[in-house]
Amino acid sequence: MPSIMIVDDSDAIRMVIKDILVIGKHNLVAELASGVGVLEEYVKSRPDIVLLDMAMPKKDGLTVLKEIMSYDPKARVIMISASDNQETVKECIKTGAKSYILKPFNFQDVLEIITRVANS
Repeated sequence: MPSIMIVDDSDAIRMVIKDILVIGKHNLVAELASGVGVLEEYVKSRPDIVLLDMAMPKKDGLTVLKEIMSYDPKARVIMISASDNQETVKECIKTGAKSYILKPFNFQDVLEIITRVANS
């Protein structure tokens, strides 16, 4: 099963995602509550997949995505957002995100997206 890093400023969302990962028997290797320090943790943990929130204080998800992709162009990042703004989604995909999950989400959709991205 792929190793996962979660980056989301919401404690509740991180908790729900961790529950989903347990159900899917995925390995959580890192969990961060802001975009600050994500690249350093990515380098250290080397997750197979990063679940990355778009809207965070101090450093937003798109900025973090750009940092990760500059370091590792083959990184598998799945963006998470409450906004389905198509321009934002397109920008994330153009920057290198492999998928985009809209909040609120259900367990099965998240597991299916993780599996699809892990197998890509």
